[in-house]
Amino acid sequence: MDAGTPQPPPLAGGDATGAVLTRLDWMRSAGIWPNGLRYLWTDGFGVVLLVSLAEALDRDDLLDDAEGVVAEVDRVLRRPVGYRIGEAPDRSGQYFHYLTIWAFALGVLGTHRPGHRQRAVDMVRAVHPHFLSSGRGVWWKMREDLSGPEPGFGLGGLDPFQAMAVYRFLDGGTGDLTAEIADMAALIEPMWPDLVIHQDLGLGMMLWAARWCADQRWATVHRARGLEVLDHMWIEPPGYFCREPGQSDVRFAFTNYGVALGLRAAGASPDRVDRLMTYFDTYRSGDNYDREAITHVMGCVARFPGRFLPRHGT
Repeated sequence: MDAGTPQPPPLAGGDATGAVLTRLDWMRSAGIWPNGLRYLWTDGFGVVLLVSLAEALDRDDLLDDAEGVVAEVDRVLRRPVGYRIGEAPDRSGQYFHYLTIWAFALGVLGTHRPGHRQRAVDMVRAVHPHFLSSGRGVWWKMREDLSGPEPGFGLGGLDPFQAMAVYRFLDGGTGDLTAEIADMAALIEPMWPDLVIHQDLGLGMMLWAARWCADQRWATVHRARGLEVLDHMWIEPPGYFCREPGQSDVRFAFTNYGVALGLRAAGASPDRVDRLMTYFDTYRSGDNYDREAITHVMGCVARFPGRFLPRHGT
């Protein structure tokens, strides 16, 4: 952001819902979100955020806003099977981990507005066989028409774990995704013992997935393993997680917010979450990420995770 651009209001300190609502108002007035370019990952996080706020504040208008985002994503990004990564020209193709986050968002919205959970289940059933490489893994990125993997992209290490968390949430004991859950379990079982994640956002999302699968042995191990790796990535002062161990000067606000979500899911290091939220309130990277919706929407979720965390009985 240049000197003439209004600065985002703080997320740290004070009342969480108040801080998030103020940041949302700023985003809208700046044309960042939800009235900016569509991007499936950000829109998934944003829909869950709006539902979380609606529940906390008893505001149906925020559920209307969430449905409005879904309608716009459908209009701009929906394809015959699945969803395009984003609206910008350089965001073609489909990412499996974006699709699972979008399915999670639809499922969360579906707890209040009928039809959305079933849409999520139908989408999972439709895209799952395209991305699955049986006995090997899940393709990280596919061509936009899902005719095959995007050249130059391989199998996603974290993708089966995130999918397992989302599939179990959507299934909810109904059996609707029994086959898909079994596919993910078959991929996870041989890979989890030796898997070590070193990237900040990957660690955050693994901690999040582990919370939703807390009854699984892999989830217990990777919660402890992830927290140990993050200990080596904490830069104090000033108080942030670097991109990977050994890259002490490399930091991104949105990936730190992903770590914050993971730590909240794990119930760990609340002091570090507070520190990084305070640090990134004033940190400016000097590049496009200062204005990108992903930075601010994920910051809001890090401050107020809401439905990203399991509820009793979920």
